[in-house]
Amino acid sequence: MRVELAKTAGFCFGVKRAVETVYKEVEKNKNGKIYTYGPIIHNDEVIRDLKEQGVTVLNSLEELEDLTEGTVIIRSHGVPKSVCRLLDEKKICYVDATCPFVKKIHRIVKEESERGSHIVIIGNSAHPEVMGIRGWAQGAVDVIQNAQEASSFTLENENQKVCVVSQTTFNYNKFQELVEIITKKGYDIIVLNTICNATKERQEEASGIASRAGAMIVIGDKKSSNTQKLFEICSNACENTYYIQTLGDLNVNQLRSVESVGITAGASTPNKIIEEVQNYVRINF
Repeated sequence: MRVELAKTAGFCFGVKRAVETVYKEVEKNKNGKIYTYGPIIHNDEVIRDLKEQGVTVLNSLEELEDLTEGTVIIRSHGVPKSVCRLLDEKKICYVDATCPFVKKIHRIVKEESERGSHIVIIGNSAHPEVMGIRGWAQGAVDVIQNAQEASSFTLENENQKVCVVSQTTFNYNKFQELVEIITKKGYDIIVLNTICNATKERQEEASGIASRAGAMIVIGDKKSSNTQKLFEICSNACENTYYIQTLGDLNVNQLRSVESVGITAGASTPNKIIEEVQNYVRINF
């Protein structure tokens, strides 16, 4: 059996940086309390290991407000400006591990909204990255995820400028489709494609591998937005596409009748898990 592993599979720059930041803080503060505001990344295996190292996840604003000591690490997805302000007011030490590409969107949204632009974020409104981006807008902001929402979008003041940005892990082709719908409305619009290049490359490579594979394995946490997008893209190119979190989720019987298997993984998937799946498939088929 031929096995093809995507070169772009696994931790992206921002995720790797965030995870390394937590481990460094654990090493520096062996006797201190370390917290992350929300899971540092969307991967249960990583979160479990960090918990064993003494890292506590704060899952709500209420938990953050009750904090009186320790070090808080802001996760790779970023947070609204109000969270940083709260930590400053409480004089709680914090380390900002927001992905630099997400941080760039925060600056764009802050500056453009201060100029009076209506902000449009292409992405999933329930995703923590989008919630964080939204929290840097000074005025009107809308989140658009699909064609229906794009078609329904209107401005109260038709002379107001519109600034469009994107969640870094959004599907590139869908972003273009939604931007086209909004652009046709004739507003004064500036479009900034803030999809991470690594995300676009990962999606394109996964699609290419899936199109020539008999079966495709997508590895990543079920809560990972970018892994969900990879699964969607691969499913469109390969009928036999399987979404797993770890090797334990792999149904070996699904691969017995194929001659080639492609493997990719989301940006929050540790190399250890990818290697386990790749080696197992190569040895056993």
